[in-house]
Amino acid sequence: MLHAIGLMSGTSLDGVDAALVETDGHRVGARGPSLSLPYAPALRERMRDLLDRAPTLSADAPEVRDVEHALTLRHAEAVQALREKAGHPHVDVIGFHGQTLLHQPQAHRTWQVGDAELLWRETGIAVVHDFRSADVAHGGEGAPLAPFYHAALLAGQERPVAIVNIGGVSNVTLLGTDGRVHACDTGPGNALLDDWARIHTGHPCDFDGRLASAGQVDADVLQALLSDPFFARPAPKSLDRQSFHRALSMVSHLSAQDGAATLAAFTVAAIAAAPLPQVPRAWYICGGGVHNPVIMRGLRARLPGIVAPVGELGWDGDALEAECFGFLAVRALLGLPISAPETTGVRLPLTGGRIVGAHPRA
Repeated sequence: MLHAIGLMSGTSLDGVDAALVETDGHRVGARGPSLSLPYAPALRERMRDLLDRAPTLSADAPEVRDVEHALTLRHAEAVQALREKAGHPHVDVIGFHGQTLLHQPQAHRTWQVGDAELLWRETGIAVVHDFRSADVAHGGEGAPLAPFYHAALLAGQERPVAIVNIGGVSNVTLLGTDGRVHACDTGPGNALLDDWARIHTGHPCDFDGRLASAGQVDADVLQALLSDPFFARPAPKSLDRQSFHRALSMVSHLSAQDGAATLAAFTVAAIAAAPLPQVPRAWYICGGGVHNPVIMRGLRARLPGIVAPVGELGWDGDALEAECFGFLAVRALLGLPISAPETTGVRLPLTGGRIVGAHPRA
């Protein structure tokens, strides 16, 4: 087995998640440790500005290059800190997702910033990056990419079973009774709630669901939100963080509490409406949304079967996405698929990622 470090900087823009994972690209061995390094507030705001302006920016724009350099150095710091935490183990490869600025697969565009050459120079470890471009170029959505890792983790679970990741965007992976994997983005995750909380409280998120728990869901606004054409599309399908940005204007007339409650209900309803070919007997939840009790209560009320955090299976839900990109880095080294027709809509199962640095022996 190879030892990989996965790095993830999600659409929530809170920082870098880093995790160690041991894998042969099929099975998952030892997992962890993991850690998170937050971004400095100034860097987070610069990244937010790039997200807002991404459709008009070019990759060589000075402000893009500056942010890319700074966030890559923060990723290098995460690698160093994780290796120190783990006792300086041998690491074969780094899976470096980078920061998504734009994801528009219908326009054949997906853009993640991150300087893989710089990360390789800073760490001395081979880097796999640019995981999404090949899938988009071959007709896929480029997301979600977690399903192959989720399926490996779920191998011993009774089927059908699902993992729901609630990051900035939410996505679901179903491992069906026949062992086939199906997946799609379901709708907003935490991004809208985070933006709403920042506007109304100055905090980066709705800590412990305090705003949402004090409010009432506006049923008319919720219905209007759920009328977005995205929800009529069949799976597989994917989203950009900005895809539902207009939702903030649709709740702008509500109080801070009612707006938060309605946005939390939007996340829940979108997950419950996921177009899956089978109804899972159990739904295991990971990502930042697992820490929001309003979202978790909503899911337990709306979803049939067991609804539980992945922590009940002994997994670290905050590290799963980072672990995933370590796993995918090894699959990329071995030329194994990281996406398939049932997960992204790509025409055939497809590998992906580009390798920088010395190629470890698999």
